[in-house]
Amino acid sequence: MTDTKNQRYIERQQKVKQRVDDKIAAAQEERGLLLVITGNGKGKSTAGFGIITRATGHDQKCAVAQFIKGTWDNGEKNLLEKSGVEFHVMATGFTWETQNKETDTAAAQSVWQECKRMLCDESIDVILLDELTYMTNYGYIELDEVITALNNRPKEQSVVITGRAAHRSLVELADTVSEVKNMKHAFESGIKARKGIDW
Repeated sequence: MTDTKNQRYIERQQKVKQRVDDKIAAAQEERGLLLVITGNGKGKSTAGFGIITRATGHDQKCAVAQFIKGTWDNGEKNLLEKSGVEFHVMATGFTWETQNKETDTAAAQSVWQECKRMLCDESIDVILLDELTYMTNYGYIELDEVITALNNRPKEQSVVITGRAAHRSLVELADTVSEVKNMKHAFESGIKARKGIDW
């Protein structure tokens, strides 16, 4: 790189650094966050578990509620429970398999009662509500009840919500929203789900 190009590069990077430093200096509020990870692509739960793993690695107390999951082996649960992460799993499987709204609603409500308790517990730093969006969209859990619980949670508590088609009320309430877009998926090519990758 010539001296002139190198100097221009340095000047550009200094401007970038100044903008970032200014934003860091302006961010003064400190509180727990609400994150929503939605969209049709693969990786929403994986991203949510990444946050739980990170927080656990910082010795923060974490908890997980999993909706529309079955009783099959779960790599994240296998690992994180050993580190003291509390889990509550709906354990009915996918709603298109059960095809029983009454039992699905009862199972969802059972896990939601644990969620409400956790959302009042100041000792819990981070909670993952995995696939919660389906529960509110299907009417198994009242959206207004979820919004109230999120609004009344301890100030320092962070919550991650995953699932497709997040309701606009959740999106508006959230501090950070990420949309995972599906570009290509192995399953669409007839490839089986793989242990360690898909579960």
